Amino acid sequence: MILITLLQASIHQLYPDITTPEIRISRPTHAQFGDYSSNIALLLAKTLGKSPRDIATNIKTALLAQTPAAESLIEKIDIAGPGHLNFFMRPAFYQQIITTIQQQQADYGRQNIGEGARWHLEYVSANPTGPLHVGHGRGAAYGATVATLLKHMGYDVSQEYYVNDAGRQMNILTLSTWLRYLQLQGLTPLFPDNVYQGDYIIDIAKQLHAETATTTAFDLNAKPFDHQQFTDADDLLDAYIVYCQTALGTAGFQRFKSAALNSILDDIRLDLGEFGICFNQWFSEQSLLDGGALSQAIEALEKSGHTYMQDDALWFRSTTFGDDKDRVLVRDNGQPTYFASDVAYHLNKINRGFNRLINIWGSDHHGYIPRLKAAIQALGYDPAMLQVELVQFANLFQDGQRLSMSTRSGEFVTLRALRDDVGRDAARFYYVMRRCDQHMDFDLSLAKSQSKDNPVYYIQYAHARLCSVLTRNAAPAQADIGLLTLAEERCLLNHLSEYNDVVMRAALQFEPHVLVQYLHALASDFHSYYNASKILVDDLGIRDARLVLAAALQRVLNNGLTLLGVSAPAQM
Repeated sequence: MILITLLQASIHQLYPDITTPEIRISRPTHAQFGDYSSNIALLLAKTLGKSPRDIATNIKTALLAQTPAAESLIEKIDIAGPGHLNFFMRPAFYQQIITTIQQQQADYGRQNIGEGARWHLEYVSANPTGPLHVGHGRGAAYGATVATLLKHMGYDVSQEYYVNDAGRQMNILTLSTWLRYLQLQGLTPLFPDNVYQGDYIIDIAKQLHAETATTTAFDLNAKPFDHQQFTDADDLLDAYIVYCQTALGTAGFQRFKSAALNSILDDIRLDLGEFGICFNQWFSEQSLLDGGALSQAIEALEKSGHTYMQDDALWFRSTTFGDDKDRVLVRDNGQPTYFASDVAYHLNKINRGFNRLINIWGSDHHGYIPRLKAAIQALGYDPAMLQVELVQFANLFQDGQRLSMSTRSGEFVTLRALRDDVGRDAARFYYVMRRCDQHMDFDLSLAKSQSKDNPVYYIQYAHARLCSVLTRNAAPAQADIGLLTLAEERCLLNHLSEYNDVVMRAALQFEPHVLVQYLHALASDFHSYYNASKILVDDLGIRDARLVLAAALQRVLNNGLTLLGVSAPAQM
């Protein structure tokens, strides 16, 4: 915003030896206090050891001396209260904004702050053990929106889904599929409660059974599984996996695993694609093992001098770097831990040339952050290059009842079912409507309602109203914005002037909800203006000015909704 630029130049001229705090511009509640206000003089007072009002007076003098920019855009500056700077803007200020919107159109709001920076954004990365549920949807919508916003700021962003296709969960999935397969063969195997039990497992088993129905390669009548020796459910499950591996053999077990993995991954890809989310790469955890990257990462940590052996396990001394306890890299049975895979994966990202690693994880992963930063530092890299945003899972409510999200039990609402019920637009919008670290209750009835209480409908309806006006009467190329003298019109113009700063804040602070709030406020002010004032008045000068304002509003609403991954309908 031009005011921020002018303030920065004035402060640097007056106080060249200090670091200027972040300058925030706000809109006063009452028009008598101007169009914009800044408290920068109060923020500088402690650093400078001066009176805020004296600082504000000095800034005012220096700023107004920046001719012609200041004089042409600012009518006057008042100093209020303890030292607030209140700005009253000239019509030329708003004319400049309208002209910029007219010229840039879909690119209005785009900036080149991140030019030259390669950022890696990993999100969703749900275990491929079942369909995506509504809990995964929030991370998906949030990640995709953050990626879009960052690209809008000029960053080179690579979006990636990390496929956890190695380890215990995949073995449980394979066992679950095999047990359903045996049932289709007419057998009655033990079916523990802690295997995956959704109908999608039956569908995968049916496909496998259709392909192998004429063979008996997977018949286990020879040696039934003895489960009575186990009292612990996890011990039983691990022993059952070994039994399955022995019975099927290496090739047979891999066949079941691949069938289940590929079926679920294909479904996830389709689901996310229909949700408007596409990844640059789907990265396989198994590839870290097969390609030697996991062993190389462990060796690199050993060479750093920050590992030790204890109880036949290899440990990483992460407490040296601020973690609350040391972490196991390789278990006493020789198997690497999930943490070791995470270290290898992030080292792989760094080796690919990314200078910022952004992970969007569920809030239950907060404990992983210190250990992963510790590993990055131990490997000789700046831990600040890793940024983790934690997303609270969304709670889905239907008829006042909270619905289950358990993938293992099979009792969950899929993301696809949610999208089919409320629509892609409402789902994408509601998921980013609040801060990602805040709990969220997703009300199905509200998301489907056509009322002002439904924010996505309210914003889209404002856009459709504007399109209707402009379809009947196209906005002229030029108009005298100075004729827009109503307080409601000045308020709308002020809103338009804030768009660039809102988008920049939403992107750089990873806060899409800021853009949501902006669009809702803009739509609300427009609806009030539209209901109270006629756009197509007899006075041609005022009519043209209002049509130009309408076109600018329509463009900004369209641009903002597009950044959120939400459509901007011309008719509703």
